[in-house]
Amino acid sequence: MTSSATVEVGVGPVSFEDLVAVARDGAAVRLSSDALVAIDQARAVVDKLAEEPTPAYGISTGFGALATRHIPVEMRAQLQRSLVRSHAAGSGPEVEREVVRGLMLLRLSTLATGHTGVRRETAELIAALLSNGITPVVHEYGSLGCSGDLAPLSHCALALMGEGQVRDAAGTLMPAADALAAAGLRPVELVAKEGLALINGTDGMLGMLVLALTDLEMLLRTADIAAAMSVEGQLGTDRVFAPELQAIRPHPGQAASAANLVALLRDSGVVASHRGPDCNRVQDAYSLRCSPQVHGAARDTLAHARTVAGRELASAVDNPVVLPAEGRVESNGNFHGAPVAYVLDFAAIVAADVASISERRTDRFLDKARNHGLPPFLADDPGVDSGHMIAQYTQAAIVSEMKRLAAPASVDSIPSSAMQEDHVSMGWSAARKLRRSVDGLTRVLAVEVLTAARALDLRAPLEPSPATAAVVRLLREHGIEGPGPDRHLSPEIENAVELVRSGAVLAAAQSVIGDLQ
Repeated sequence: MTSSATVEVGVGPVSFEDLVAVARDGAAVRLSSDALVAIDQARAVVDKLAEEPTPAYGISTGFGALATRHIPVEMRAQLQRSLVRSHAAGSGPEVEREVVRGLMLLRLSTLATGHTGVRRETAELIAALLSNGITPVVHEYGSLGCSGDLAPLSHCALALMGEGQVRDAAGTLMPAADALAAAGLRPVELVAKEGLALINGTDGMLGMLVLALTDLEMLLRTADIAAAMSVEGQLGTDRVFAPELQAIRPHPGQAASAANLVALLRDSGVVASHRGPDCNRVQDAYSLRCSPQVHGAARDTLAHARTVAGRELASAVDNPVVLPAEGRVESNGNFHGAPVAYVLDFAAIVAADVASISERRTDRFLDKARNHGLPPFLADDPGVDSGHMIAQYTQAAIVSEMKRLAAPASVDSIPSSAMQEDHVSMGWSAARKLRRSVDGLTRVLAVEVLTAARALDLRAPLEPSPATAAVVRLLREHGIEGPGPDRHLSPEIENAVELVRSGAVLAAAQSVIGDLQ
């Protein structure tokens, strides 16, 4: 996808919105004038240190466990080339285009802070690759999330040298040299410090965190819609979502989720039908009654993750780092991915549990003993028809996988680089599994929404709320039929998945009641 928009990268942090625009929408990129000044100032420091006889790590020495060797001037360009080539050692499937574009933008953002020491032409070539839709081929495996996402970033740096494989704007696989030439770009000859500056950052895991949070924040509002449809379709009560009940346990996410449920269920004929004194239901099952508590805790956890991501976006992650005001370069440990890795794992836990409660709400629709008068499995002719029986199996399979993906990656560490790098974050791995979890949650919510919509149709002539009715209409307009004899269900599930993923389900409800919290 391409966009006519252009994102300017300055010395300040990239916003969530700008990252999404570049990574997903194909926005072009340019460096601001203040970023170019900062880059030049840092480069002057590196050039000065490169001329001095005293070894400076990353400028005139080897790297990692080989940092004790002083490299003579005539071999330093070879040092940079060798670093990038040797570290571009990824393996496995290609990483998604949006992930690669996101990590390239974030690396450029760090270069723009003036703390890495690259030349302006090197930084400008990254911006040019992004603007021309040239995406280096990055592989699934190769990052331990410490010393940065070394292998993924090295594959990107390799493309700047005119080496390795890339995909052009049309997605065609080709040698990097050919793609650069076709775009009228020249590869760079890396000089002292540049190779290390291009590969030593948490940009891959951070980019995936920002993209996942963007998706999850939308999906949690969609989860409130799904929950409202389930409460309504299962003749549950909305009284438990009253603001005075939320106020006595003042978690902000819980209050927001409950307020959404109140708004979504407002003016529901289904809910009104059993609100009177004749109702003998004492209280609803946890998966209905406690939806705001679970969805709210998820929201609060993601709010913490967003705070961490914001701090990381405002960081200059490199080692060694250039301090232009002091005219020096210093080693540091800011490349360690622990802060990002932890919240990536937290987010996978959140996704798994929200999916788990969604699957439980769905299952209640299918059990005649618990669905309050609906046919078994919502089938047209139970016994002849199976209804949504196997749709719940699909949910259950996904939820089971998501529970495995919720096992934290950040508690693992495998020493590397001859024990120099003896504790690593595994943040890249945490990010990769979170992407699968986000996809899983999307699918689980889609099955709940289409199941709840079928149940609401079966409650006729009782009328659902205006908000949930809008969601039912959306589904019916996109090839997801109402109750009837069994039919091929998989295409309908995939249609529902896309409606959830695209934000269309959320938009349908919000078109009636305004923006959800």
